[in-house]
Amino acid sequence: MVFYFTSNVVDPPVTLFMGRDKYENEDLIKWGWPEDVWFHVDKLSSAHVYLRLTEGQTIDTVPKVVIEEAAQLVKANSIEGCKLNDVDVVYTLWENLHKTESMEVGQIGFHKQK
Repeated sequence: MVFYFTSNVVDPPVTLFMGRDKYENEDLIKWGWPEDVWFHVDKLSSAHVYLRLTEGQTIDTVPKVVIEEAAQLVKANSIEGCKLNDVDVVYTLWENLHKTESMEVGQIGFHKQK
């Protein structure tokens, strides 16, 4: 079961979705929307967190406090990352995620690297 949260760090609140294991992450990969922003701890296993953008919002206009909250969620839900002081978190639009049949469950790549 995929989790979802209503974050009140901004007004109006935003919705965040999270998969806690590779199977839930796979569901999120499969059923994401073009207006979703995907977050993940870089180079470590972690939850996938998706932020659903509101109408007219772009990835560049997401408030920093919302990005920080999503980053904290993926860090806290990373077996290795939660034990480290600092981790890098990557985020991109869902439509930039690239999944092939040869990839393992929950594994993802990118169409374009930044």
